[in-house]
Amino acid sequence: MSNDTNLQNKEAIEKFRQLVKEVNICMFTTLDENQNILSRPMSTIEVDDEGNAWFFTNEFSEKIQEVSKDNVVNLIYAHPGKNTYVNVTGTCTLVIDPKKMEDLWNPSMKEWFPLGIEDPKMCLLKVNTDQAFYWNSPFSKVGLLFKTIASIAKGDKFKEGETGKLDLSQ
Repeated sequence: MSNDTNLQNKEAIEKFRQLVKEVNICMFTTLDENQNILSRPMSTIEVDDEGNAWFFTNEFSEKIQEVSKDNVVNLIYAHPGKNTYVNVTGTCTLVIDPKKMEDLWNPSMKEWFPLGIEDPKMCLLKVNTDQAFYWNSPFSKVGLLFKTIASIAKGDKFKEGETGKLDLSQ
């Protein structure tokens, strides 16, 4: 990909929000007490106006123990069908705020929290994002193949899509 874009401040946050909306599920990556890398799929509830990513989780889960010892996390979003990929670094904090949980609550969360907003195990993870790198192409894999062949036939340089760095720190 050749259209590099480096964004900062509100532009970076808006681009991040758009990319996360397309993908939504990320691999939420932490380190355990032995410095082993652990990842698990998590649904992003919201990207707020400061670029923070919010997640619901169980207060007694392993990931809570891991971020309590080392709060540096990595979020990896991938949507191969849309050729959208995002790699995010940040720090994570546990938030137990009933009002914020109510504001972010989504009925689809009942699968994990059957008691709903009243579930005593439920809490929020807030990832204060630092930066993100993204790769985004408007073409499907078949479309990429045809565009590549057309570029070769015409002798043009193929431009697959855009890549960039998002400075999300405020």
